[in-house]
Amino acid sequence: MKLLVLLVAMAAIGGRGFAQDGRERLNFDGGWKFHLGNASDPAKDFNYGVGNILAKTGDADNTCIKANFDDRNWTDVQLPHDWAVGLPFVHSSNGDVDAHGYHAIGGLFPENSIGWYRKTFTVEKRDSGRRFVLQFDGIFRDSKVWINNCYLGGNFSGYTGSTYDITDFVHYGGKNTVVVRVDASQYEGWFYEGAGIYRHAWLNVYAAMHIAQEGGVFVHTAPAAGEAGTAGAGGPANAATSGGPVDVTVETTVDNNGLRDAQATILAYVTDRQGMRVAQGKVMPLAVSAGREQMVKADLQLPQATRWSLDNPYLYRAVVLVRDGDRTIDSVCVRFGVRTIRIDKDKGLFLNGEPVKVYGVCCHQDHAGVGSALPDYLQYYRIGLLKEMGVNAYRTSHNAPTPELLDACDSLGMLVLDETRLLNSGPEYGTDFERQILRDRNHPSVFMWSIGNEEWVIQASTTGKLIAQHQIQRQQLLDPTRTCTYAANEGNVYRGVNEVIPVRGFNYNLTGLDAYRKDHPDQPIIGTEVASTVSTRSIFERDTVNAYVPDYDSVAPPWASTAEYWWRIAAERPWFMGGFVWTGFDYRGEPTPYRWPDINSHFGVMDMCGFPKTVYYYYQSWWSGKDVLHIAPHWNWKGKEGKLIPVWVNSNADDVELFLNGRSLGKKTMPVNGHLEWMVAYAPGKLTAIAHKHGRKLTATVETTGAPYRIVATASKPTLTGDGKDAVVINCTVVDKEGREVPDAANLLRFAVSGPAKIIGVGNGNPSSHEPDQYPDGGWQRKLFGGKCQVILQSDGTEIGNLKLTITGDGLLPAEAAVTCRQG
Repeated sequence: MKLLVLLVAMAAIGGRGFAQDGRERLNFDGGWKFHLGNASDPAKDFNYGVGNILAKTGDADNTCIKANFDDRNWTDVQLPHDWAVGLPFVHSSNGDVDAHGYHAIGGLFPENSIGWYRKTFTVEKRDSGRRFVLQFDGIFRDSKVWINNCYLGGNFSGYTGSTYDITDFVHYGGKNTVVVRVDASQYEGWFYEGAGIYRHAWLNVYAAMHIAQEGGVFVHTAPAAGEAGTAGAGGPANAATSGGPVDVTVETTVDNNGLRDAQATILAYVTDRQGMRVAQGKVMPLAVSAGREQMVKADLQLPQATRWSLDNPYLYRAVVLVRDGDRTIDSVCVRFGVRTIRIDKDKGLFLNGEPVKVYGVCCHQDHAGVGSALPDYLQYYRIGLLKEMGVNAYRTSHNAPTPELLDACDSLGMLVLDETRLLNSGPEYGTDFERQILRDRNHPSVFMWSIGNEEWVIQASTTGKLIAQHQIQRQQLLDPTRTCTYAANEGNVYRGVNEVIPVRGFNYNLTGLDAYRKDHPDQPIIGTEVASTVSTRSIFERDTVNAYVPDYDSVAPPWASTAEYWWRIAAERPWFMGGFVWTGFDYRGEPTPYRWPDINSHFGVMDMCGFPKTVYYYYQSWWSGKDVLHIAPHWNWKGKEGKLIPVWVNSNADDVELFLNGRSLGKKTMPVNGHLEWMVAYAPGKLTAIAHKHGRKLTATVETTGAPYRIVATASKPTLTGDGKDAVVINCTVVDKEGREVPDAANLLRFAVSGPAKIIGVGNGNPSSHEPDQYPDGGWQRKLFGGKCQVILQSDGTEIGNLKLTITGDGLLPAEAAVTCRQG
């Protein structure tokens, strides 16, 4: 039985003791204390760098590492936690500060770039025979960890997880104090990266003989003998989309961290979505010497396997039991899917034997209001928005993703190009890539690995080739069921990485695409990064003062292209696998084409809140299979009467006729993979598009509205789990007296919540807004931008019942958003 009781300054783990059979995976997110340090002044960094903490084990000197340090005046925080999102914006001429979104963090801001975390917990004496392992899924960055004054280790990168066996250092029956120092003074990327323990933390508890912590269970599948093709995670052949027997291989690595040799038995079985056991292996003996590990392979068969697909992401569960007689001493449950991936040099990608064009997006990991510390629900929310647009693939640019992102892609049906941080085969980054593969290889959503991105210094050199060869070798040894690519920002260039990479990745440079294909016809090709169209949601004129660009598919940097340009190239070439648009969402940092006051990118198909831009409807027209008819811009242009306004219509209809106040402005045929344009002299009223698609009539209208009158709040879901972690998104708009949404409203809205929830972030998608994303002292507010803003609520874990968000604004009728908080 697990007990994790959070007290005022202490988390008590145990009480009645841990379960002695099986393992415990305890969430370690609550009960943390936080305080900024200082990268240049030891006196303001709790004497770190001055106190001699390395002379003797357990001597923390006069620092905040000491277990009995008084941290009562530190801030209470819950993980995931990103302290950078709450820092002010600072106008700086430094290019890296610019690229990171002008937050006052990094080497130029030593007072904001060190963070200290402390957490205290207890363990019962009766649990002294078990192993205790701390797990951090992501800390940005260069973290160092201590427990009870003793140094455990560190992790350099901000994107790979780390684990620390604390068994030898635990005080059983007494207090235990974990201390983490985070140093974010050195940037790692060229985009907003956040700072802190921004992913989940866990305390894993298991027996001395146990399934390995990292990559301990690997599940892969293949058709049963006599069935055509392969149903594994990868391979060269096809498979049926459903039905038919499938062989399941479960490879389990068991560690013995005890001081004596140990014997046990091991059993693997598979359950379906309902938890029914549908396949079972043989009970096998297991003998592992002290301090050693052993891998055991179990072969099972699913008689009628349901394939994992984009439309039916069916997940099985493989359960492995390690038993000592009748007692289960360890167990692990792994979700997996049965599906094939085949990559053909002439026909592209096949999923379960069916051709799939990659309708992909690249994404960074931050979101409006919360920075990089996303509640798990936001991962599902964002993937759901992408699915609605027609996206079927996600590139984790440019780092190992949080595990919950992959869980969302597994559950919702989204392919993933899983990318590592650097093309580097050295001990540090090479090991990071290995751990990433071991962690992620059971996810059916992952269809390919990426060994790096735009390494312009070395990619066309012998050094780059050698590094790539070693990374490819690592990947094939740990996961022979998949292949890999590399995101190369070069055209018809073969020397270096491209000589050895199994799948050639093109970042832009599509003018070299056909020549490269002609010269290397046996190498499959994918667009690892394409487009980079820049636009500002709801702004339809260039504004150099506010750093806005028009919300059409019309502006792209010199290296990039419009959406329509690249997609027509991809759609016409069956050997071109498709591509990943830069980016699915706007993100903090990389302001382009302008700089300050712009503080985030314009590249997104959606803004930072997930509100669609005009280009969204272009992709939805040609990717989603839905009926689409969309008019841009809005029709509120007071003061521009008689002036010509560019009107774009995105649709997958056969033809479109445009009307202004009932008068036809002409009928046009919709080009395949294109859009339509009119120049319309503005007059207030209704702009209507009437389209025909296979004999059916589609209609869309934009209308001149009145002044903002009433607030409207829409919750992303009706219920919230009262676990202190679940979240809900509330999107806010305003309507006029006729109930029409006002698309150019900029009112200031204020937010107050009652019930078992708290506000954790606000945003509006304005790339030049310097409003705070968070208000830790209360007084939450946000201006509308393009008539929209967003509030993110999170359960506070105190109770169940109804919660209510009240939204007010001067001169506006208020709104309430009600959500039911239920027991988890």
